[in-house]
Amino acid sequence: MVRKAVIPAAGLGTRFLPATKAQPKEMLPIIDTPVIQYVVQEAVDSGIEDILIISGKGKRALEDHFDRNFELEAHLKERDDIAGYNEVRRPADMADIHFAHQQECGGLGDAIRYGRRHTGDEPFAVLLGDTIIDAVVPATRQLIDVYEQYRQTVLAVEEVPLEKVSRYGVVGGERVSDRILKVAQLVEKPRPDASPSNLAAAGRYILTPEIFEAIEETPPGRDNEIQLTDALRLLLVRQGVLALTIEGKRFDIGDKLDYVKTTIEFALKREEFAEPVLRFIREIAGSGEGEA
Repeated sequence: MVRKAVIPAAGLGTRFLPATKAQPKEMLPIIDTPVIQYVVQEAVDSGIEDILIISGKGKRALEDHFDRNFELEAHLKERDDIAGYNEVRRPADMADIHFAHQQECGGLGDAIRYGRRHTGDEPFAVLLGDTIIDAVVPATRQLIDVYEQYRQTVLAVEEVPLEKVSRYGVVGGERVSDRILKVAQLVEKPRPDASPSNLAAAGRYILTPEIFEAIEETPPGRDNEIQLTDALRLLLVRQGVLALTIEGKRFDIGDKLDYVKTTIEFALKREEFAEPVLRFIREIAGSGEGEA
């Protein structure tokens, strides 16, 4: 049974400077809700309520967001703003959320290593803090269902155009079913002509506790960082690793253009914004204002 989740959120967010100079990129809002809250909500919707967020220097805002703000709550109560009060209270009531601080930016593998004491000898979910996945069945729940069937590490993957595989970690292997692959290869940012497939890592994992030993044995690579992909390669030798093609749409908030697109798509999903936003888009398109 998967009862715990680790959310790495310690990156510097340099692609969003200067906005991320004083706030974490995971706190960037999609309209009125920070990215990290969507990620935590996915874990909760997947049946996980014990969550460890790995943060870093200058990311106190993450802890503040999931803490109570009694002064603001009292102010909203005095104004009889019940809707606002409930929205302010909700992050603190979502789950049992803990924090650990990555001492230096040592890569995704190093960040996950900080979860060892919290997760112990249990399998656990990993959800990248800058990636939202919109799905009818939460992506993490989809992975948990596969883990419960096979009792192996499971990676979420998505199909991407072959010409874009050089942006991702890519898996290759043998099909177990239409959506499940027995992983034989893990390649970080391959050339299109050397890629084992077009199945790219999608920022969600169910990891067994053996991952921690693999991380400890993984030497630092590029930029002196320990990569999760390298540690997972060690697990391929010792135990099976599966990849699940998730059903849903992934939004990578680490990219500026994708962030803009995500905001627009989420606005179109909300009743109060859908019509005026769509009308505004049509006005811009019709006037030629959006042309380069």
